[in-house]
Amino acid sequence: MPEVQPVVASVNIASAMPNPYKQTRQTGIGKMPVDGRVEVRAPGPKHGGLGSGLVGDFIGDTANHGGDEQAVYSFTREDLDAWERRLGRDLPSGFFGENLTTVGIDVNQARIGERWQIGEPADGVELEVTCPRIPCSTFRGWVGEKGWLKTFTEVARPGAYLRVVRAGTVGAGDPITISRPRDHDVTISKVYRATTTERHLLPELLAAGDDLSDELRQIIADRGGFDLF
Repeated sequence: MPEVQPVVASVNIASAMPNPYKQTRQTGIGKMPVDGRVEVRAPGPKHGGLGSGLVGDFIGDTANHGGDEQAVYSFTREDLDAWERRLGRDLPSGFFGENLTTVGIDVNQARIGERWQIGEPADGVELEVTCPRIPCSTFRGWVGEKGWLKTFTEVARPGAYLRVVRAGTVGAGDPITISRPRDHDVTISKVYRATTTERHLLPELLAAGDDLSDELRQIIADRGGFDLF
């Protein structure tokens, strides 16, 4: 069978809504698919920047979310479908807080530093894979399943954050092409497991070299006792 072209199934953004799950008063976890094209640009630093990389998207906890290294969050429709079957409930695209719901690309096997061309080069975007999503109390409360954070972590398919290399616009149906593959084996899933439940894997993350962000380097240093700077 021919390979399926990976595409963006939906682009999702959120308006501010009350957050009963955290000290921050508002959250943008409940993202909804939007029609048309959405502008994507680098939001700047996590503290004092614009928050999300998507214009019009809201992030409530700017101390822990958003900023250049977490500008865009991607999750696969295939994984949402798997969770639907496991949980026995509908999970619409954007429900996990992702900006891009994808089809045909295994986000969790994406390598740190890998770049994606989304849409046409003339007006699309280029994004770079930076780190996995780490679930928080807002995510736990929003999903509302008993033991959710443990269950989600055990599966180790957290979805990927990406930074904006080249600004542009994205829309549903845009093709996704890996424009800069990497030759190491430091995937999103591996980073997630190493920084949560399998810390013996931390030394293996160093194989990503310069593709590791400063934030991820700090996490590895703090949890693994390595001097990486």
